[in-house]
Amino acid sequence: MKKEDGKPRTVRDRGEWVEAAIDVLAEEGVQGMRIEVLAKNFGVTKGSFYWHFKDRQDLFNAVLETWRDGRIRDIHKQTVADPGGEHDQLLHLIDVYGSTRNRKGISIELAVREWARRDAQATAVVEEVDRWRLECTRQLFLARGLDEDEAKSRSVLLYAYVFGQSLMACENYDPRLGDFKRWIAELIVKP
Repeated sequence: MKKEDGKPRTVRDRGEWVEAAIDVLAEEGVQGMRIEVLAKNFGVTKGSFYWHFKDRQDLFNAVLETWRDGRIRDIHKQTVADPGGEHDQLLHLIDVYGSTRNRKGISIELAVREWARRDAQATAVVEEVDRWRLECTRQLFLARGLDEDEAKSRSVLLYAYVFGQSLMACENYDPRLGDFKRWIAELIVKP
């Protein structure tokens, strides 16, 4: 939330408040998204917050909407394949979403899912994003010639794998781990 020089980041618009709140969400969970804390971190008054938001729920709504829209945009981008390129696109999808390179993205994903355990609105947003994920990959599997049930099953398997393995700390399990991951990915996307 602070610039690298240690000074508070200046917030100028609603979008910056939302992005800052998402950063806090990733680090502290939904309970960390408190108006007083956010304002203090920005070096502004609570009045600045109320200039952009009706109340804390308005901020929560904006955070969920921003997360949902960003996830759906990314899912769509990652699942577009030229005809005949579905196999490679599915492997790319597994690599991108199963990667441990994006720790911030994983932290945000986990925080939103934890939030959804206690909040109906967050639950609805997570369910919508997951439907998009599963539907887009289902379409790729269908284009590969799988039947409906197999396509749906493989979509669930794909996401269960990428999310599950991205949370594991198994880098030192075996020096061939990269080979194992490639083998598993091929197994998931095989015709």
